[in-house]
Amino acid sequence: MKELIKSKQRVADYGEVLTPPHIVDAMLDLVKQETERIDSRFLEPACGTGNFLVEVLRRKLKIVEKRYARSQLDYERYAVLAVSSLYGIDILEDNAAECRQRLYQTFDTFYTARFGAKTRSACRETVRYILKRNIIHGDALSLKTVGEHPQPIVFSEWSLVHGSLMKRRDFAFHELLQVKEKTDSLLEVNKTLVSDRGEKVFIPEPVKDYPPEHFLEIAHAYDD
Repeated sequence: MKELIKSKQRVADYGEVLTPPHIVDAMLDLVKQETERIDSRFLEPACGTGNFLVEVLRRKLKIVEKRYARSQLDYERYAVLAVSSLYGIDILEDNAAECRQRLYQTFDTFYTARFGAKTRSACRETVRYILKRNIIHGDALSLKTVGEHPQPIVFSEWSLVHGSLMKRRDFAFHELLQVKEKTDSLLEVNKTLVSDRGEKVFIPEPVKDYPPEHFLEIAHAYDD
């Protein structure tokens, strides 16, 4: 039981109970195909210390290793993509920090085991930067960061384009959750897609769009 809670006070104040590994595995096995797709995105709105996200990353990195181990550049590119596909929010700052660190250590363990002394600091810096953007100290109910000056939660979408270039687009979390009312206006028709069920699908607009950057330069490419 001690492994599932940090303190009785945290349970009382926040309902914090960490998910044990066997339940994590069983739940992720229900979406096994997605956990093994390198670019499949996962969001854990109460990520805790990262039990779910760490296991998803571990599964993704096994696929990266299986497919791209012969080329260091390809391995790095797709390992970074795997990291960039994971998002988390936690209301407790120490949990968010521990989640980032565990995800980084998971990446670094795989990376170092494969390439040893050939590993590059630039790749590690990229991973650290992306985790800083993707794992948020915030409140998934209020959709805002937690701190002295709460702000709307903004997530960065990362996509590989043109080989080693990576595209960043920032989206407001509340916009991603918004359900758009169906109308018959021409504006809606132009800004929506139709699903395979014939339903209109809302396409959110980014709050900021960045030019592509080399994935090994991501950590120093932005002002934030």
